[in-house]
Amino acid sequence: MDTNTDARGPVDRLVIVGAGVMGTGIAAMVLGQGLPVVLVDQDATVLGTAADRVHRQIRHGNLLGAFSEPTDPTGPGDLVLTQDLEAVSGASAVIEAIVEEAAAKTKLLTELSDRVPPGTPLITNTSGIPVDELADSTARPEDVIGTHFMNPAYLIGMVETVRGPRTSQVTLERVSELLGRLGRRVMVVQDSPGFVTSRLLHPLINDAARLVAAGTAPVEAVDQLMQGCLGHPTGPLRTADLIGIDNLVDALGVLAARTGNPHYRPCELLVEMARAGRLGRKSGSGFYEYGEVAL
Repeated sequence: MDTNTDARGPVDRLVIVGAGVMGTGIAAMVLGQGLPVVLVDQDATVLGTAADRVHRQIRHGNLLGAFSEPTDPTGPGDLVLTQDLEAVSGASAVIEAIVEEAAAKTKLLTELSDRVPPGTPLITNTSGIPVDELADSTARPEDVIGTHFMNPAYLIGMVETVRGPRTSQVTLERVSELLGRLGRRVMVVQDSPGFVTSRLLHPLINDAARLVAAGTAPVEAVDQLMQGCLGHPTGPLRTADLIGIDNLVDALGVLAARTGNPHYRPCELLVEMARAGRLGRKSGSGFYEYGEVAL
């Protein structure tokens, strides 16, 4: 039975918690589509660079025609930055976009559910942790829904939207309406470890890295073969750099643990790269060299 009967209106105050790569990318997408956003992060250092990163991404999106109208990335009052988690109390929807660790997400979702009224969508941005597992930490699992925004969120027009077994129809409809307002196409899938995109893409990247480690082919050859023969738009290893090697290691670990399939375990090359700080575009070096820290 659907226990969420809240008929609250459309989302007009969106709060994003987490000002890292995904949080700032989602914020740029929201601002680029003309909606204001509050961005929360309790790490002062991370928050201190967030506005510049958001503004650079909006400028990039403008150059590529990602938004319906060109957006002023420094418009007054459109982006509010704060360390205070109490900022979520007036939100009509909250997106959690912190590190891909179940314990950290569980703790945050518990805190969020204590601060917002019933019927407020709690949107967990995850690439593979089952939504229902995260919803267990909240008083109202019917308000919890998953979104898997791809990086960069402001350029990729489709969002994998994950309905947990206890996610209410009202929550699904409100989040789908919000994503539509943000110019995103919604593809709803049912809850499972890795959902659809990560379950297919991440093992492909893992196997591509294994081939490089075994000396079967260099990085460039793997990507060019996947592009030229199989139509992959960028190649799996350049895609890995865009996702973030650390994020891949975490997501593959989730898949291995939740499915019991050892083939999902991140290969040693990916683990070594993450330990060495070769995280891809965001660190300036991964499978490829970028010269400077990218957007």
